[in-house]
Amino acid sequence: MEFVHNLDSLVVTVKLENKKHIKHCYLRVVNNEVQIRANIYFSLEDAYELLNRKKNWIIKSLEQSNKNSLNDDEFLYFGEVKKISDFKIKNIDTFYKNEIKTIIPPLIEKYSKMMKLFPNSINYRKNKRTWGSCNYKNDLKFNTQLCKFPVFIAEYVVIHELAHIKHKNHSKKFWDLVNEFCPDYKQREKLFKTLL
Repeated sequence: MEFVHNLDSLVVTVKLENKKHIKHCYLRVVNNEVQIRANIYFSLEDAYELLNRKKNWIIKSLEQSNKNSLNDDEFLYFGEVKKISDFKIKNIDTFYKNEIKTIIPPLIEKYSKMMKLFPNSINYRKNKRTWGSCNYKNDLKFNTQLCKFPVFIAEYVVIHELAHIKHKNHSKKFWDLVNEFCPDYKQREKLFKTLL
């Protein structure tokens, strides 16, 4: 049996195999797929329970699998491994810079209206460590490398930087504001760290 399951906004494909002779339950991650082998009494409900219980391990394994399985002709595109030839990419940095401009503006528009916080300008550049920034003039900058990660990571970074328009620090009020519009921000941060 094959099905999809949502783990902290990460959609995974799960393959459940029931066999008579299996005494124990086996869980593994292979090629971006979660595989469960168990006895015939192991139900779909049991599978969901196992997936949620082992959520952190599964997410780490999937991300490690992605890191290790990236070949020279492949690249990360919003959390998925893609072939460079399929996109006719000559320069990956230029490609990311163009792609990020299609993702960030709609997110800014959406959350600016919701949060009633509006940036002065939006810019993009490749950075090694900073994923977003907001200066005293309320100019926002976003790292073009956000294109490598699932869109919900970019969404969190947008909310984070918009919150800095109101609070220029990481005070309790700042995190309360982030939490209001991104209640699972801690999980997103945690997952983001495993992807880096």
